[in-house]
Amino acid sequence: MNVAYVYPWDIVGDPSAPDRLAGLGVDAVALAASYHSTRAATPYHPSHRVLDVPYPAFYLPIRPSSWSRLVPAAPTWTAEDAYLQARDALKAVGLQVHAWTVLTHNSHLGTANPDLVVRNAFGDPYPYALCPAHEDVLAYCERLVQEILAVGEPDGLILEACGPMGFGHQSVHEKTSGADWTPADADLLSLCFCSSCADRYPPTTRDRVRAAIDRALPSGQTTTSTSHTSTTHPHTTAGTTADTATGTAADATAGTTADTTAGAAAHTTASGTAGTWAGSTASGTPGTWAENTAGGTPGTHLLTIDQALGELTDEVRAIRVELSASLRRRLIAVARRTAPNVPITLHANPDPWAAGAFAALPSGEPEADVLVANCWGDPATDATRLAQLKNLSTAGQRIGAYVLALPPRPADATVLADQLSTYAKAGATEFHLYHAGLASPQRLSALSEALRHHT
Repeated sequence: MNVAYVYPWDIVGDPSAPDRLAGLGVDAVALAASYHSTRAATPYHPSHRVLDVPYPAFYLPIRPSSWSRLVPAAPTWTAEDAYLQARDALKAVGLQVHAWTVLTHNSHLGTANPDLVVRNAFGDPYPYALCPAHEDVLAYCERLVQEILAVGEPDGLILEACGPMGFGHQSVHEKTSGADWTPADADLLSLCFCSSCADRYPPTTRDRVRAAIDRALPSGQTTTSTSHTSTTHPHTTAGTTADTATGTAADATAGTTADTTAGAAAHTTASGTAGTWAGSTASGTPGTWAENTAGGTPGTHLLTIDQALGELTDEVRAIRVELSASLRRRLIAVARRTAPNVPITLHANPDPWAAGAFAALPSGEPEADVLVANCWGDPATDATRLAQLKNLSTAGQRIGAYVLALPPRPADATVLADQLSTYAKAGATEFHLYHAGLASPQRLSALSEALRHHT
């Protein structure tokens, strides 16, 4: 099964959209039912070309009795039942509709409830990141899934940000890259020390993390050079060169050049000058660390988060993985009770330290129907990630490749077909294409041809 991702505003008010999507040759459409804020180009829509989505919203009717402390916001930029309108239009042309559900990434609820958000070792809050260590957050995610299945009646459920978000986030006028923090720093800054998380760790964990970020660890705990492969989801915005360090579902819009650090807040260049990553360019290819000058002794660099945590690593890692696992188990359980026959897709990452849209899944999840890995970076690196997910899968479980159809990917059917073949050889049995409401006619044509070549 191949799936094209779109938003309700791509469909509602554009009567030509369903046939255009059906013409791609996909079997289903992933339609956002709950999504974070963004700024979107809508090149096909008869009524607008740019749409501002200033806060996260729920695109189904909000029934007050169905919610508890946390209640999602309704949109003002499209109809409050936009998901239902778009769903019906898409199904009328023979497409399945899967409910694309963003869970813990919600700046509206996080800003209004600062006691429920991720906080780093310094106490800094991440308002966009609801922490699933809190019962109120778990209950909100459960109710979100239940309402989508009961009211939206989708053909499939796609769970994104099914775990804690971390440091990396492309927010309004991001100003983090100049600190020259490394991927290890970004991993450390993604560890949550909110009121529900802090006491779960060994007593010295917070001090250890702070010391590592400030380069205050004993010299014996540093090293001179390494390469780091990270698998966090890139996030690009319109008309910018993004120093992207995010793990959220992409706000990718037209005219983008992304310097994707794939999980690091460190600034990247192609030249590999001292204190930067070499080789982490628009393609999202992880590079190697040249020399650290961000404090401490030049030429020394924490190898990984594991080295930074030392003897605390195993315990802290297990706690972090359990945050995602406990949320995932609860949501799958409520989904099976509400709609037993609806297939469940997880946006997943085999990296146990993953924090973002593709949540940590280092041991697999046999109760899910599809595991989808991000494939927005270097195809070889993406293929490795896919192969890891494939190795974690159970018999009959499908593996999906989340494929970028936007810049910097070329609008070239041959190149796209080669990439799809690479992903298929690594274990992908279906392709998830981002995103069909934005891709130009040339890109849609290239995608359609690439899919035909692959099949």
